[in-house]
Amino acid sequence: MTPAVPTLRVERALWAEGRIVIACDEVGRGALAGPVAIGAAVLAPRSGRPRVPEGLRDSKLIPEARRPDVAARAGAWVDASAIGWSTSAEIDEVGITRALGRAAHRAIEGLRAQGVQIGEALVILDGSHDYISAAGALECAVRPIVKADRDCASAAAASVLAKVARDGLMVDLHGTEPVYVWDRNKGYASAEHRAAISAHGMSSHHRASWAIAGTPTDGRGNTRPI
Repeated sequence: MTPAVPTLRVERALWAEGRIVIACDEVGRGALAGPVAIGAAVLAPRSGRPRVPEGLRDSKLIPEARRPDVAARAGAWVDASAIGWSTSAEIDEVGITRALGRAAHRAIEGLRAQGVQIGEALVILDGSHDYISAAGALECAVRPIVKADRDCASAAAASVLAKVARDGLMVDLHGTEPVYVWDRNKGYASAEHRAAISAHGMSSHHRASWAIAGTPTDGRGNTRPI
């Protein structure tokens, strides 16, 4: 089956209302180690916008070897972008959902620092739950859209930018903790990763509140798939 090609249908409807579009997507929610990252990508209403970059998709649908090139083109295509982070320690402290919300707020503040007028925007959030507003007041509306990273080009851009940034961080962390093979599994629950945890215990980058030896949880004791 050919992967769905994201479009600007939703974004154009918002531009017609005079809205700036900020799309947010998360990476790393189900990992056992490392931070979560939120990508935020801005598309403001303007004429003469180049077409959606060739090959732009939800990051999960782009082969790993091609992601950096697609991310570079997506970053050049959007009007601004930022990545927000929440560490594994923060996930342990407040739970994964609140940590995602904090990371999203940090990404949006990163856009504000670049001059983006947040009050004139609407945030497209991939998924069904608005964890951004739950983490604190925001001066613009948030619209969760299921499969936004598949269907909305702005969210696909946010997805691939966050994925490449987080994967790069996990490859860097692999250099300090090579036994966990993070350069290959990026902190997710591969067989070799679990075997390394069994043999060597957890590192400071693992999510200690998760039931890593058994079924992963969301940081609050609720089981969730990897």
